[in-house]
Amino acid sequence: MVDYLRLERPAAGVARIVLTNAARMNPIAIPMQEQLRDALLQLRDEREVRAVVLTGEGRGFCAGADLTSVGSGPDDGLTRGQRSQQMMRELSNPLVHLLHEMPMPVVCAMNGVAAGAGVALALAADIVVAARSAYFYLPFMPKLGILPDLGTSWLLERAIGRSRAMALTLLGEKLPAETAQAWGLIWACVDDDALQAESLALAERLAALPSHAALETRRCYEVVAGHDFAQQQAWETERQGALLDQPSFAEGVAAFLEKRQPRFTR
Repeated sequence: MVDYLRLERPAAGVARIVLTNAARMNPIAIPMQEQLRDALLQLRDEREVRAVVLTGEGRGFCAGADLTSVGSGPDDGLTRGQRSQQMMRELSNPLVHLLHEMPMPVVCAMNGVAAGAGVALALAADIVVAARSAYFYLPFMPKLGILPDLGTSWLLERAIGRSRAMALTLLGEKLPAETAQAWGLIWACVDDDALQAESLALAERLAALPSHAALETRRCYEVVAGHDFAQQQAWETERQGALLDQPSFAEGVAAFLEKRQPRFTR
């Protein structure tokens, strides 16, 4: 079996998933999706893993769908579109959802282009750090007459707003990493040769957080869109009351009083 990724343990509490089909710029082919799903499921259940880095080898982070095989399959009476819908429902959408809902923080170290469905893979992470040569590319509508998928439209619109998301979708222009940082789509743009070190340093910082950090923080910002100001205040109050009673808060207070870094446990 061909391996489409490599699982590494570069530091205590940190796992790194490296997409390795560099010759083809890591397209989101079915075998790669299956292997990535299995790796994420494995890491999700490992208590010692407190942060994950997702990155790729070569010039591309993920070039999106393999257009030579989209909707291909047995002669089962389904159209290409129907087969693609089935694959998205059964594999692709659950994969991106799994990445977005991992119980620990996820850093995407975007080493090169994120195109098509690769944009969803990148933006599903909690923090995106991109190499200076990297860029986002949405060819869906101008090149193929289709829409962004796998949650790309939801992730993109929430990050940069409707106007910019519309223009990127309709025009299909490349969005360089430096501009993506300026727009607030990603956390940082760094020199190419510094990407892996910078992303690992971030992951090590995240690994020191309380175990509930990713889940609680994601939820805090996701519910905002459905709340008015008073509703968000009420939601914050409810969650704060629950979190103040957790051991992590007691440890944080003790660390503050003792003038040391907190030592959070799962």
